[in-house]
Amino acid sequence: MTFMLATVSALIGYSILLEDRPQDLPWTELRLDQPIGFFTGRKLAGLDGEYGTCQRLLDQAGVSYRPFPATGANQCRRDQNISLLSSGEGGVQYSPSRLAPSCPVVAALTIWENQVVQPAAIEFFGQKVSQIKHLGSFSCRPIAGTDNWSEHANANAIDIAGFTLADGQEILLINHWESSDAKAQFLKKVRDGSCNLFATVLSPDYNAAHADHFHLDQAKRSRIGYRMCR
Repeated sequence: MTFMLATVSALIGYSILLEDRPQDLPWTELRLDQPIGFFTGRKLAGLDGEYGTCQRLLDQAGVSYRPFPATGANQCRRDQNISLLSSGEGGVQYSPSRLAPSCPVVAALTIWENQVVQPAAIEFFGQKVSQIKHLGSFSCRPIAGTDNWSEHANANAIDIAGFTLADGQEILLINHWESSDAKAQFLKKVRDGSCNLFATVLSPDYNAAHADHFHLDQAKRSRIGYRMCR
């Protein structure tokens, strides 16, 4: 009885302490315009299968997209994807423009742009990112060298190759990850910040296959707490 009372008191105290930070409470609804909190990553992973809720969050955040028709079958079924036009504050453009990830990936990208990428760009370069270069989202295939299906098989992942700043400067993982300048520091800060939002974050530090990109995904296993950041 004493233990139960202590637990309840602790929970009440925790709630009062964080009443101005609802993003740090596990039972509050996710908002894409709130600062990243203790449970933001888990809430994003929980959008899997909640297509209507995910679209509503994108609408509230002003993300520009079109519904993507269900297509494919079995391991390569795509039924909660959207054609992303632009997301984040200021409408960052993706290149190539043809991109249709799963809705939970787009929700995470929205927070990632606004609260990870852009603050890092301003910190290191005094300006924002205008374009994000990617290597694709959908690829109906297993993980290289294994029999396990990749999160790319249903576009529940995206590979990020680099960034273009407002003044036209390019920052590419293949060219700048190993350098010792501000571009390398920017890329590493973006990688580290990604880990709070995506279930899996793989960088050039992981293996040679990722030398030219970040792999970001929202694997379903993250709903039970599994996450990888390398």
